[in-house]
Amino acid sequence: MSEVDFPARTLDELVARPRAVLDADTLARAARIVADVEQGGEEEALRHAARLDGFQPGDRWLFDRAALDAARDRIPVGMRGDLEAMAERIRQFALAQRAALTDVDVEVPGGRAGHTVLPVARAGCYAPAGRFPLPSSLLMGAVTARAAGVGEVWVASPRPSDTMLAAAAIAGADGLIGLGGAQAIAALAFGIGTVAAVDVIVGPGNRWVTAAKQAVSGRVGIDMLAGPSELVVLADDSADPAIVAADLLGQAEHDVDALPVLVTTSADLVESVRRELAEQLAVLPTAQTARAALAAGGVVVCRSLDEAISAVDRLAPEHLQLALRDPGAVATRIGNAGALFLGERSAEVFGDYGAGPNHVLPTGGGARFTAGLSVFTFLRARTWLRLDDAAPLGLQTARLARVEGLEAHARAADARG
Repeated sequence: MSEVDFPARTLDELVARPRAVLDADTLARAARIVADVEQGGEEEALRHAARLDGFQPGDRWLFDRAALDAARDRIPVGMRGDLEAMAERIRQFALAQRAALTDVDVEVPGGRAGHTVLPVARAGCYAPAGRFPLPSSLLMGAVTARAAGVGEVWVASPRPSDTMLAAAAIAGADGLIGLGGAQAIAALAFGIGTVAAVDVIVGPGNRWVTAAKQAVSGRVGIDMLAGPSELVVLADDSADPAIVAADLLGQAEHDVDALPVLVTTSADLVESVRRELAEQLAVLPTAQTARAALAAGGVVVCRSLDEAISAVDRLAPEHLQLALRDPGAVATRIGNAGALFLGERSAEVFGDYGAGPNHVLPTGGGARFTAGLSVFTFLRARTWLRLDDAAPLGLQTARLARVEGLEAHARAADARG
């Protein structure tokens, strides 16, 4: 059994670790693909798919609802049941989120004002299919869009298997565009064939997908610019080293750029976790990828729980596992994390596979200022104003407009008496 490289790190080292995936060359090349598809539509999208993904003339790339339903009927009954159960848990959680948002109607001088919560008309949900297809990510996007009340939902995913097509059917998607990368994002943003342009694009992907989302942002809404996956395990001396190691490996096998980190108040735990990592890696099929990620991640040993909590807040991780005696008490003190997993039974992997909350989460410190994918991503709060008497606001509005040098504004207020 070989030793594992899971080094001690300073917090400054981890915070300074380059987490941006969008270098200038990637941004420029993705922007060119987006521009090509915007100008040339289907022809350009398929040309780039042939160049980058091996797409061949005659390959099917558009799958309507009937094709999705047929695939759902072809997959094994057990797989279908698992996907349906996962979709239902995602749906119920998303519906509960939607119910927490209500319309507003309040009194203002001379009348009433409020907001109405409305879904976007069309959404596009990207689902990666790199090393492995990810029906879980497809469900996270499309099921949530439907729960938000979106009228038309399209999925994009390259070379879709029956499992991916079936997942799209179970999610309630209208169809699937069988393209990947920047060309898929552009197809969703500008429309392709009979598929109209969407209003919002969501879902994780590689750097080309992320760069393309940045390129179309502003013309359509996007959920976030996601990078490699992250997990911080915050642990004290009560943590089970085998479980901590298993959780770290679950993150590390994603990608060589994934970031697995252990923040702990127990130096003894660190050595126990390293031994467990070595034992579990010895029989892990994805060990090569996991070893590379572990070597780039690391351990931060803190002198107190307060120091450890401050460290976590600086890292602002995508996932935070609380392997502590009292995870509930600590959870209330955490400011920055995409999602919390309280206690060792609440494994992050359960979040990945649809316990309910969404697994599309901010990375690269983004949890400081944004949240993960949810029904809120597909909703807008449109405000309204209705005055029966303009007088209570009229004089003050006119005065303020003149202070700002906007005479026409002032006269518009004056005209209402």
